[in-house]
Amino acid sequence: RAFQDVSGFVANRQERLSGMALEDVQGVLERFVHGLDGRGLKVAAAGETYTDTEHLFVPGIVGLLPDKDANFRLYKAMVVHQWAQNWFGTWRGGVLLDAVERWGQPDLTLRRLHALETVRLDACIERDFPGLHRDAQTLRRELDAPDDPAWRALTEPLRRPAALLEDSLRLLEALAAGRLHCPRPCCYQGALYPERVRGVLELRLARERGQFRIALAKLVEEIDGQPPGQEASEAEELPETRGRFELRARAERDTPEGYSYDLFLDGKPVAPPEHMVSTMESIIQDLGEIPPEYLVAAGPGRYKRGLPGGRDPDSVWAGTYHEEGAFLYHEWDHERRRHRKNWCVLREHEVQGTGLAFYHSTLRKHGGLIKSLRRTFEVLRGEDRVLRRQHFGEDIDLDALVEAYADVHGGLEMSDRLFTRLHRDERNIAVMLMVDMSGSTKGWVNEAEREAIILLAEALETLGDRYAIYGFSGWTRKRCEAFAVKRFEEPLNDAVKGRICGIEPRDYTRLGAPIRHLSARLREQEARIKLLITLSDGKPDDYDPQYRGDYGIEDTRQALFEARLDGIHPFCITIDEEGAAYLPHMYGAANYVVVADVAKLPLKVSDIYRKLTS
Repeated sequence: RAFQDVSGFVANRQERLSGMALEDVQGVLERFVHGLDGRGLKVAAAGETYTDTEHLFVPGIVGLLPDKDANFRLYKAMVVHQWAQNWFGTWRGGVLLDAVERWGQPDLTLRRLHALETVRLDACIERDFPGLHRDAQTLRRELDAPDDPAWRALTEPLRRPAALLEDSLRLLEALAAGRLHCPRPCCYQGALYPERVRGVLELRLARERGQFRIALAKLVEEIDGQPPGQEASEAEELPETRGRFELRARAERDTPEGYSYDLFLDGKPVAPPEHMVSTMESIIQDLGEIPPEYLVAAGPGRYKRGLPGGRDPDSVWAGTYHEEGAFLYHEWDHERRRHRKNWCVLREHEVQGTGLAFYHSTLRKHGGLIKSLRRTFEVLRGEDRVLRRQHFGEDIDLDALVEAYADVHGGLEMSDRLFTRLHRDERNIAVMLMVDMSGSTKGWVNEAEREAIILLAEALETLGDRYAIYGFSGWTRKRCEAFAVKRFEEPLNDAVKGRICGIEPRDYTRLGAPIRHLSARLREQEARIKLLITLSDGKPDDYDPQYRGDYGIEDTRQALFEARLDGIHPFCITIDEEGAAYLPHMYGAANYVVVADVAKLPLKVSDIYRKLTS
């Protein structure tokens, strides 16, 4: 191979001798980028240089320059340029994403816009980090051709300290109208991938909005003098004017916009905790502001304690409205090593169905995949097969008879296993699919969950297994909820399909009570194999801070252990990339899977089910 490609062999040898491998400097680069603005970005290897706003992707090895130190500086210039796209607003507010859709010709538009943004970002880096800018320009002089004077003249407005993404978009129009060509990408520029950014951005915005609103609710509680998680009765309800938050801008030199925000509650300044400040900064970095709808404490509408409709949660224990469908479940306290009796109140609701447009669009989108799944699942159905060498049966096993005849003539005892019998393997499986309906699933995750359920339901109809679909959510121990999408006895009719389309994010992920409730539903089924499959985006969590961390994980683990004692096999499918840190403890090392790419969730769910039941 070396003699067939001598030039390639020489280049690779030079790269190995003088190149810098990412694995040798990955930790250094991640700490360096973290120190620039505080947001933790992961540096990962890829075929191209780009960012999805949470990862900085660079080549696995860089060997364009003659020594390792120079190649390390090139690595640093690459990650700084991708970091600058986040910090200086290339992706802020989805403006670039909308512009690319509006202009059409996405490849050409992205190439032009990236060239303009590179000029603007270089100017921003020169203003705030002159040492990094000097290193980058040294690399450009060694590896890139000089800029065209006409290009420099056109992009001069982008070199102003106050230049924004909007300035690049205005020059994009001038560039499209004229005959000036973009320069070749510089050595550290990489590429732009808006669709990859869109998916990551939607997930992060939904997650951080929930975190911010939870933090606001905790601030109200702390200021009111009540410990977190303690509910007040109707008589203690806050007046309508209480609990209103607002933000006021102030000058701040260390931010790209030149200002920051102070938080006020009912006109009085409040000091947010450090983790809340970090969340605020991240939201501002993504959106350029904190929208007014974020300034509402956790929960639907204005922050209220207790249950909706003005009901006093304590009346559950008095039986005032226990008859309306509340179930009481124990909860495991790992510190006391015992259950809290009848601690959680769970109500079962039915998902409100919507139209079938999403269902039909999913069938069109994944039509080929559905056909493939149906063919695969058809193979799993029970079929007649011939059992040989049986004590009794419908026919004679000639092979066994010949061997028995030989044994007799050889002086051995004759076997009585001389018959064949038809046997039919019948699948006797009941499956409960638990779908996470917490607020963190808003956006792309919720859409992927619904698509996964639709694909699995269509495949299960071919297979004939009994299955039920329930969503779950919760908000403190007195408001755990299970949402019936499809019960075991229901067929997959238009009503059920409408409920699948109506699955939407709600509150938090208090897992213990829903697992106990749905395990009880599963115990009612007469089946040889009973599966409880959880489809979730994260670990147990609740508005009640006591449930977070070890308490929630241990309660979930105990609920799953109780399900196993009843012959139920639990399995978890999650998109939480940090799931490997806690899922083995809850489910066991072989009873979970992490699907890192949300877009692949629909395919993975059906594939995992096939493997679990075949």
